[in-house]
Amino acid sequence: MFQAEEIESLIKQGMDCEFAHVLGDDGEHFTGIVVSQSFEGKPRVRQHQAVYATLGSLMGNEIHALQLQTFTPSAWAEFREKMGI
Repeated sequence: MFQAEEIESLIKQGMDCEFAHVLGDDGEHFTGIVVSQSFEGKPRVRQHQAVYATLGSLMGNEIHALQLQTFTPSAWAEFREKMGI
């Protein structure tokens, strides 16, 4: 069973990201936010695939589900401003 912190660490190690945060408390289902300049110009599906690639064979096996929100740094700043955070 995986912990959210372990998944977050794997993402941070596997890709260049400005911010990554993963939550989940049942060991199989997780949600996360990843912010990376490498997402610039890529459709959302390619952004998610880049994150899943950092987790390799864990996806669909040990990690049953990872719901993602991905942002470029500028989109993240805009989102945070909208949300007031």
